[in-house]
Amino acid sequence: MIRPAIRLDIFSDPVCPWCYVGKANLDRALADDPDHPFAIQWHPFQLNPDMPAEGVAKRAYLEAKFGGKARVDAIHERLREVARAAGVDLNPDTPQLMPNTLNAHRLIHWAGIEGRQQPVVDALMRAYWAEGRDIGDLDTLAAIAGEQGMDAAATLRLLHSDADAEDIAARDADARAKGVNSVPTFLIAQQYVVSGAQPPELWSQVIQDLAKLDQPK
Repeated sequence: MIRPAIRLDIFSDPVCPWCYVGKANLDRALADDPDHPFAIQWHPFQLNPDMPAEGVAKRAYLEAKFGGKARVDAIHERLREVARAAGVDLNPDTPQLMPNTLNAHRLIHWAGIEGRQQPVVDALMRAYWAEGRDIGDLDTLAAIAGEQGMDAAATLRLLHSDADAEDIAARDADARAKGVNSVPTFLIAQQYVVSGAQPPELWSQVIQDLAKLDQPK
């Protein structure tokens, strides 16, 4: 039986480690139920909207933000534990730069237009967290686009323009105005909000509950 599509809107930022883990958990649940009803759309949310365009040294930035080396070490160790449990290749010390992600979100938007949003989000998160690539760099973003079947040269030309930059910033601001204050945030059927890197079991239960709603009474 073909289930009707249900929108699953995901607000995230590629430099958010919890988004990477949360996506992996969701992917596991979806792989276990390939007939799931979700039509997924990714939406912009910049964790650091005031980040300089060239980015900053990640470790120094985090230590200043969270109150020193020991605190960041503890956060990173917790992240490693959670990532291992989720089967995610994530070493918090791999990325050396904390980039501005406006252009990464522009790429995600364009990938959505081409029907390539999911693989591009995958590639951006993997590039940053597993490979330590600078996803604020325009050439890097264009290369990632090309690796996922998009036109790298055309993408680079767009990245060098202001195309959709105001729209992405406005969508980010609108999400905050509507109550999104952390990521990942998942909006199911434009009604139900799930926040955080939830385990696959929760998503499996959600899929089962949605299937029950489709059953004739």
